[in-house]
Amino acid sequence: MTLLSVNAGRARAVDYTDSASGMTGIDKRPVTGPVRIEAPGARGAGASGVAGDAVCDLRFHGGDDRAAYAFAREDLDRWERELGRELADGSFGENLTTLGLDVNGALIGERWRIGEDVVLEVTGGRIPCRTFAGFMEERGMEERGWVKRFTRSTAGPGALLRVIAPGEVRAGDPITVVRRPDHAVTVALLHRAATVERALLPGTLVAAEWMESELLALARQYADKYGRAGH
Repeated sequence: MTLLSVNAGRARAVDYTDSASGMTGIDKRPVTGPVRIEAPGARGAGASGVAGDAVCDLRFHGGDDRAAYAFAREDLDRWERELGRELADGSFGENLTTLGLDVNGALIGERWRIGEDVVLEVTGGRIPCRTFAGFMEERGMEERGWVKRFTRSTAGPGALLRVIAPGEVRAGDPITVVRRPDHAVTVALLHRAATVERALLPGTLVAAEWMESELLALARQYADKYGRAGH
């Protein structure tokens, strides 16, 4: 299992974001050399945990629970075949493009060591937004069409990560799974529960101590309303 590339984006003005600044850092490109990763701070205040990476809308991105975002090269390859166009590392706005790692099968709370020092913890999956849809520019497909297509894809959403041990990473670093919690809530399962199968949400609360805060709030609200068995 390998870190294929580390990707960072510069802030730029676009017409397809809801950010008050009109800026986005979703266009991420591979970085040469070592890149520092550390906890950026609380949600709404901290931005990206990846040095040099712009986060422009702190309402929905950045913060300790979303310090970095990983996507598997294998899933980019699946999208290449489906979309009929080349997708470079970073094309889905991911900070970390991996190879040989089951990103969407990772358990919530699973920890990865990357290189010698960095340890990251899986907190959830990416929920697609308007900015992502605009960035993809799929011709003939309106914004909601891309969001729905990505959400329902079997390729999976990729993993949001928090920083447990900071340090530097670079392309080519080995990735090792160093902890797997004792539950069965994967990135893919939590994503499905949060989007198309809400009745699964109460069952995801066994992973509550590791879940990204927004997804956790959603699961708790649903469980409070319908009970732990869901509907």
